[in-house]
Amino acid sequence: MAAAAAWSAAAEIPETDVRNTEIRHTDFVHTMPAYSAAEWEQRADFLRKKVMFSAGLLPLPHRGPLQPRLGEWVHHDDHSVASVLLETHPGFYLGGNLYRPRQSRQGKFPAVVSPHGHWRYGRFENSELNSVPSRSINLARQGYVVFAYDMVGWNDTMQVPHGFAGPREDLWLIGTLGLQLWNSIRVVDFLESLPEVDPSRIGVTGASGGATQAFLLAAVDERIGYSAPVNMVSFHMQGGSPCENAPLLRVGTNNVEISAAFAPKPQILVAATGDWTVNVPTREFPAVQEIYELFDAGPSVEFSQFDSPHNYHRRSREAVYRFFGEHMLGEDGDASKFEERPIRVDQLSSLLYLWGRRLPEGAVGLDELVRQRIAAAEADTLALSIRGPESLEPASKAFRERLALSILAEVPARDSVEGRSLSEGGLAIGRVGVGDRIPARLRNAQSPRGRATVLVGDAGMSDAEASPVGAALASTAAPLLLIDPFQTGSASVGREVAKVGRRAERYYHVFNRSDDANRVQDIITAAAYLRRNESVGNVRVVGVGRAGLWALLAAAVDSGIDAVVADLDGFDATNDLSYVEGLYIPGLRRAGDFRAAAVLLAERADVLLHNAHPSFPVEWFQAAYEAAGRPDSLSVQTEPLSDEDLRRWINP
Repeated sequence: MAAAAAWSAAAEIPETDVRNTEIRHTDFVHTMPAYSAAEWEQRADFLRKKVMFSAGLLPLPHRGPLQPRLGEWVHHDDHSVASVLLETHPGFYLGGNLYRPRQSRQGKFPAVVSPHGHWRYGRFENSELNSVPSRSINLARQGYVVFAYDMVGWNDTMQVPHGFAGPREDLWLIGTLGLQLWNSIRVVDFLESLPEVDPSRIGVTGASGGATQAFLLAAVDERIGYSAPVNMVSFHMQGGSPCENAPLLRVGTNNVEISAAFAPKPQILVAATGDWTVNVPTREFPAVQEIYELFDAGPSVEFSQFDSPHNYHRRSREAVYRFFGEHMLGEDGDASKFEERPIRVDQLSSLLYLWGRRLPEGAVGLDELVRQRIAAAEADTLALSIRGPESLEPASKAFRERLALSILAEVPARDSVEGRSLSEGGLAIGRVGVGDRIPARLRNAQSPRGRATVLVGDAGMSDAEASPVGAALASTAAPLLLIDPFQTGSASVGREVAKVGRRAERYYHVFNRSDDANRVQDIITAAAYLRRNESVGNVRVVGVGRAGLWALLAAAVDSGIDAVVADLDGFDATNDLSYVEGLYIPGLRRAGDFRAAAVLLAERADVLLHNAHPSFPVEWFQAAYEAAGRPDSLSVQTEPLSDEDLRRWINP
């Protein structure tokens, strides 16, 4: 009985895996958990890294010279405006308009970063519901330098389409959202470079898709001191455009949390009764305010809501003018000071930089931009190559962070894994409070001796158990846990993702882990279940067929797995198509793929790799194990090992 009790756990495993039934999407209704100040600081730091990684900006790309190109200045009595072209990536150009006050004053001016939303005319939209020129000119009149700039695929910024990217690009986290966030960061660089701008007073505001750009920039760029996202911060709609959705971005989070990451700096949420910000007064604002109050900064956040459809209309703009005026200009908040005055919009021929001009020589298209970004990501990985013992620690630190952000796996504590015996035999295991369900069978539970093992096959536990390596493991007295990882074997169920909600299929990986990432998680969860028994120390994982790849990644993430036997199934680790078709985990290539795993395993795990493709990064494993002083703990074979060789390695 004592041995059985050692494996016992709560019985809260659901009949169906929540990962198949609670598929998140743009219109999924979120809530904000309660946080202590310490918990939130840790959470906010994670969210910032998550945003940067999902945007393909961790680490940040090289900041090359912007080489600003300015058109002719158009001068008015109270402001001046010029068209601008910035080279944000080599050969890629961002268009915008720079608005300057014409008032004389001592000292420097504050600045406003001004992205537009998905209105038809982009930064030239001038309608009743939204006028980018009105807000830019009126802010300039009030004493700000303003840069209003394009989304990708709008106006002057037409080198790549607005909604580019696909499965291959997702592996490297290259897409519209990341390009736009990088453009926004470079806009801050540009404003900081202007001699008339006070770099300690830079704010950002935009509406709709421009608000998404605003709160993402505010969350990750510490130079932004004031934020005014308009009609976008919502618990029940997260943004419908490719430029607002990147793989991994909202797995386990939402726009409200991301905007709250700006705390405790001044922020106003502007909302409307006629769109998805209808509940801001009762739901979103109180949730954000609770975060601000953790820092005793409740007065630094506020909201304004208007009885209106989706907009950035005059009343919304005036709310932002007042807020910025109080916080950036030090005005007393008298609303009459911030009433908007009529404007005259200049001709497009003077506002578009590329009116009558060609793009500069060397301008790139989509294919070249993607090639550049992949080359830069590869350079980031190669910079962490192991060249001796001294290079192991910094490489481990960087790869640990990146791989964790790609797979988004949790290593559960012993008491946070539960199991339930099934009437038909076997077990179902999962994480406490998560709702996952992993079919399993446990062998040799009554008298655990020797090294406990998780055995996993790509077709489920039945095939793995029947394999020669399964037979070899079953012949020992050590605990053996077989599992059907997510969507394999008896865990394989039908899903109709497209019927879950609008755009659920299109943006599935923005809100949900990929199937392969869930399989890696299930191996980690299974290892944690074995560690429930205090007589079990570290755990070995054995992967049969393509499951060897999942096992190798699981061991890289979970330091409690101290040995891996991985069939690499001839996987071509240098071919993006191999990942798309056989190991689809967004961001995995950006994170360093199996080169990252080599570094993370070298200091602690015994590894046997067999059936390796010639392209598999064997040299990374060898260099890492040599640097760790453990070359004898690594064995790599290009051929599938014989049954006898596997038995000898497993049971020496």
